[in-house]
Amino acid sequence: MIDYERLKGRPPFPFETIAVAVAFSPRLGEVLAEAARLAEIFQAKLLLIHVGKQTPGKEAIIEELRESLRIGRESQMLWRTGDPVASLLGSCKENLVDLLVLGALRQETVFRYYLGSVARGMSRRAKCSLLLLTEPTVAGTSFERIVVGCVDHVKTAATLNTALYLARQVKCREMRLVREVDQAVLTMAMSDDITTLEGNRIRAQILQEEEMKLKEMTGGCETGDIVVSRRVLFGRPGFAIRQYATDCRADLLAINSPDSRYGIMDRIFSHDMEHILEHLPCNILIVHSRLPDGF
Repeated sequence: MIDYERLKGRPPFPFETIAVAVAFSPRLGEVLAEAARLAEIFQAKLLLIHVGKQTPGKEAIIEELRESLRIGRESQMLWRTGDPVASLLGSCKENLVDLLVLGALRQETVFRYYLGSVARGMSRRAKCSLLLLTEPTVAGTSFERIVVGCVDHVKTAATLNTALYLARQVKCREMRLVREVDQAVLTMAMSDDITTLEGNRIRAQILQEEEMKLKEMTGGCETGDIVVSRRVLFGRPGFAIRQYATDCRADLLAINSPDSRYGIMDRIFSHDMEHILEHLPCNILIVHSRLPDGF
């Protein structure tokens, strides 16, 4: 009997159990290699989960990859049937998974599949964090530059600390902490009849206030040898940080998981995460902080 009470209040890190969603795509080997490498780095238990029919052919492929990638026999293969999202969610919950690795390949149909039904569904309902890998390699992805979204939310502290935990373990060299300010806030603060000088003053004041908030939010973090910078962006939330991650050539973008209960405005307009998932700028870490229901 699984004690689901253990999930309540469980911190998002350390990563004690890492799972990987096994899709039999042309780059399955790369995705498995990435998950195995992360399990070794974090000294975590590794689970391989496939939602689909178990066949001798599939079993042979898995065994061959396990041998060629030197994935230890202590890793566990789980075969599941049914709805992909529900089956993955159930397996992760039953096994107290802390991080689920998903392949998100731009050049394959599975990319659209996962980003469409699975990644969106998982991001809202998962009880663990998700790592979407856009360009997995057998040698392993180098997470040298990490961007972290620092929005006004109770989840952000957990996301930031999880990103720092990951950064230290993977020997990240640079972390950029980013706060987005909706351009509409700036527009509302300015009337049509103000001068350019007044407009610049208002923008500078808002920028200073937001920079102070960002510093207060992140100032007490233990960063060690990681070079940390802070940046306030004006723009449409989701779009702004996506473009910033692209421009600075980030290796990873860490963001909060979306609230399980969206407000009325989120149901009418696209949520910030939708803008990120529709065109991934880099690998994405969606941190689930396991807060009470409603978050």
